[in-house]
Amino acid sequence: MTDRWVVLDVGETLIDETRIFATWAEVLGMPQFTLMAVLGGSIAQEEKPEDWRRFFELLQQPEWRDRQPEVEERFGGFRDEDLYADALRGLEGLTAKGYRLAITANQPARRYDELRALGVDVEVMAMSEAMEVSKPDPAFFVRTLELIGSPDPASVAYVGDRVDNDVRPSHAAGMRAVWIRRGPWGYLHEDTDGAADLVVWSLDELVERIDEVWLG
Repeated sequence: MTDRWVVLDVGETLIDETRIFATWAEVLGMPQFTLMAVLGGSIAQEEKPEDWRRFFELLQQPEWRDRQPEVEERFGGFRDEDLYADALRGLEGLTAKGYRLAITANQPARRYDELRALGVDVEVMAMSEAMEVSKPDPAFFVRTLELIGSPDPASVAYVGDRVDNDVRPSHAAGMRAVWIRRGPWGYLHEDTDGAADLVVWSLDELVERIDEVWLG
């Protein structure tokens, strides 16, 4: 076991969010293709992390927060089918290489039990609702470090799909920033300031290349 940590995001890192967006389309009564196309356009035009939510306004759904309970009920929590095929394999591969693993993410607190039930086994796991702080607030990354025992930030790699929520703020916190390029944000974002210490396209690739993150 090394003294180095790999901390992972959830959405589009471990979990494919296709079904949650399909559920939103169902609740809002529109084709999934339309919802995803507007989401992509919103992401491409965003200037701040929260700007992507403007797509609800573009869809003429300004009261979208009122629909969240119905969406969650229909969604029913994470299922095996929502895990990326390389999710558990990737965690096992990182553990086999001696890394200590944690998960911290912008998610409801209930996702903790859901992920555990799917076989996600890491030393530390916490969701933003329970942490009482969310990304990209620098305090989120301070809290993440506290939860894993306050190691040297340079000994911690944070893995996520979003440049604004994951890459830049983890880099600013002194961590090694790993950008996994999948999901809408992974494809549409650009790392214009070169904050990512490593860019990968899957967790399988992460396992193969994780050692590179400590060479920079």
